[in-house]
Amino acid sequence: MSGSPETLPMKVNEMPQTDPVTESEPTRPGVLDRIRSTPAGHLSLKIGVGILGTLVVVVGIALIPLPGPGWAIVILGLAIWAVEFTWAKRLLHFTRRHVHAWTQWVLKQSLPLRAVIGLAGFIFISAVVWASVKLTTGINLATVICNFLTGS
Repeated sequence: MSGSPETLPMKVNEMPQTDPVTESEPTRPGVLDRIRSTPAGHLSLKIGVGILGTLVVVVGIALIPLPGPGWAIVILGLAIWAVEFTWAKRLLHFTRRHVHAWTQWVLKQSLPLRAVIGLAGFIFISAVVWASVKLTTGINLATVICNFLTGS
């Protein structure tokens, strides 16, 4: 690899910048394209996607404080909105990019630091679960667990 710049590999910052959200390969018309082909279908699809996405996001937000897939459900609702709304498609792309970057950063850290990050996450989730149970049922899980461990 010598000589001409055409044979040199491109550096990351010199790579052509494309927007994966708005630039895609042309495909043959699908079901959604046929629905969008009429004004009534286009409006119905927008309303249906908007309502369904909103329901999924609201359920996901309600589940965030509980153990389980609250954030995943919110992201699923965002993906539903992204079918019809450009702003949701951009937000979904932003979210995926940052979750991937966070995951890659954590994996590059030393094992002790990853353990601290995991412990911090466990403590945070435990606090959220404790607060949720305390506020919704009035049961103090810390007391219940202490009583269970001590046999009282």
